Amino acid sequence: MGVICPCGVFVEAFVENHKVKFICLPERITGNLAYSADICITSPETSTFTMTFTDTETPNENNFTFVAKTFSLIKCRKVGQNCEVTVRGIGIVNGRRFAFEAIFIDVAQQFGKDIIQKFVIGGFFDQNGALAVPQGSIKAEGCQEA
Repeated sequence: MGVICPCGVFVEAFVENHKVKFICLPERITGNLAYSADICITSPETSTFTMTFTDTETPNENNFTFVAKTFSLIKCRKVGQNCEVTVRGIGIVNGRRFAFEAIFIDVAQQFGKDIIQKFVIGGFFDQNGALAVPQGSIKAEGCQEA
């Protein structure tokens, strides 16, 4: 996020054996999700966000990596003691462009785990519910004075 970021998020998170939804498949698929983000509202052109899904139910059948290419929204807001960062934009999966939305919640340390509230790749994928990740996996900036 650089030295000064008035609104942004840094994410290094891993979730094992979670059932996700592929829009083109009728059933949910179990797999591992690895999230990595370094996003700042003042430098969207150098911000990064990737999510890799590894299919553990039908190995290698539904694996993919999403890479964000542009960010159209980076919004921070204080929710109680927590900082919620919403990110929208366009990304690539297997050479195809998709709109995406992600919501990350940096939970105040005394209240437990951080939360990946939402990650949806329009017309392709939904992480299927909020995911609790270890405290410190999500570091948000921009809610201190909100």
